[in-house]
Amino acid sequence: MNDETKQEIEETPQQEETQESTKLLIDKPSDFKFHAAYMAYSDTWDKISSANMRNELNDMLESLSKDQMDYSDFYKTLDDYRNRGSKHYAFAREKIETQRKRDWRQKQTRSQRNQRHKGRH
Repeated sequence: MNDETKQEIEETPQQEETQESTKLLIDKPSDFKFHAAYMAYSDTWDKISSANMRNELNDMLESLSKDQMDYSDFYKTLDDYRNRGSKHYAFAREKIETQRKRDWRQKQTRSQRNQRHKGRH
């Protein structure tokens, strides 16, 4: 390999990374299923900053619009991008503390008894 071929090989990946991807505007509001898929695509596309991942999302939406991909496959793949691209979609649930009804009644009777006898001292 000479110096010119090395420079061409080194410049090729940089050009791909700097290439800007644009959001596709192929929404079909009359088709509810496709419109919902487009809205999910749009939200995910906005949250992801990687140009390569955005291009992959564009390819997915194009294949969905051309009926080359099923809706369930689209959402499965889109969910992977949501998990990789953003922590916003991580399921966060607050811890719910529970107790038995008997324990609750005992606490209630104890607190009521203490309330009644507070003023007698």
